Amino acid sequence: MISRLILTFLRDALEQRKAAVLLGPRQVGKTTLALKLAKSFSSIYLDLESYSDLAKLADTEFYFAEHQNKLIILDEVQRKPELFAVIRGQIDRNRRNGRKYGQFLLLGSASKKLLKQSSESLAGRVTYQELSPLLLDEVGMENLSGLWLRGGYSYSFLIQTTSYDWRQDLIRIYLERDIPALGIRTPAEILYRFWTMLAHNHSQNFNASQLAGSLGVKGQTVSHYLDVFVDLMLVRLLQPWHSNVGKRLIKTPKVYVRDCGILHALLGIKTLDSLLGHSIAGASWEGFVIENLIASAPPNTSSYFYRTRSGAEIDLILEFDQKIWAIEIKRNTAPTVSKGFYIACDDLKPDRKWIVYPGQDVYSLKGDIQVSSLLNVVQELKSLRLSR
Repeated sequence: MISRLILTFLRDALEQRKAAVLLGPRQVGKTTLALKLAKSFSSIYLDLESYSDLAKLADTEFYFAEHQNKLIILDEVQRKPELFAVIRGQIDRNRRNGRKYGQFLLLGSASKKLLKQSSESLAGRVTYQELSPLLLDEVGMENLSGLWLRGGYSYSFLIQTTSYDWRQDLIRIYLERDIPALGIRTPAEILYRFWTMLAHNHSQNFNASQLAGSLGVKGQTVSHYLDVFVDLMLVRLLQPWHSNVGKRLIKTPKVYVRDCGILHALLGIKTLDSLLGHSIAGASWEGFVIENLIASAPPNTSSYFYRTRSGAEIDLILEFDQKIWAIEIKRNTAPTVSKGFYIACDDLKPDRKWIVYPGQDVYSLKGDIQVSSLLNVVQELKSLRLSR
């Protein structure tokens, strides 16, 4: 379903004569989705990691002008940030000439923030959409354990016997090729140690000084490393709730390795039995749920956690359409509600209160709290996307 929604979104953007940008980590399926969309247009595909395709752009303005009646798909666009200024000029010329649809579909394995640093000139001319790895409703509740263990990259999920090795190879590609391509000169082994430390601190508040001490570098350096992994959409920083509720709030963000399969590969976890017996199991499940819910939520949804110094806590807050959903995440099949969750809900007065757990039954607890499967909440969020 999410792919159909994204295809519709991108097609609408192109019909509004804008450039469309499809973001997502490497191997998530951006190229496949873009080529499916390209069938609706006369199009050209260029991979900016290919020397032969790069050679075609030696005279970029001429090339774009020669193909002004086609949709130009540029893959891994973050590798050529100087193209954005040329794209801006071509978009403006197309508008003056009355072009009926956008000329550019840009694919990037870097975050919107990173691209925007190089593309401020495209303000008002571009629409962004992120493609996530596979979500639970795309594989079915019967595959819940496999998706949690192996993660949402299609190959990793589908090819069980070589999934772990494939994820280890993907980690090496990021460390040895993708990160250096961004101008980062830190040795791969140091970045691997840092990434592994983040995995051990998955779902915890980010502590730069602690990690810096373990790596033997400055806290400022660790924060820079973190920015790189966030920009590549490999790590999520979940920000604390920011509104003034008259309480002493924890103000340090929580850190998550975004794909649980990558998390488990970094920690050497190969089987479901090993995962269930590992101390990271609860935190891993929490991150898995959070990624599914954020990816399913309506566009422009803001996500936070809530924690006070006195112990009131909500694992995930989704804020959209002037509404607040409070979500507590439990891994056991008979979940109970902590006092801290009730107190936090009294503080925030959320519109919906959920407990998400691995089971399939849906039932209510006192205080208008609904206990629900992850699949049910994912489907409800996606229905809100469709109704917009």
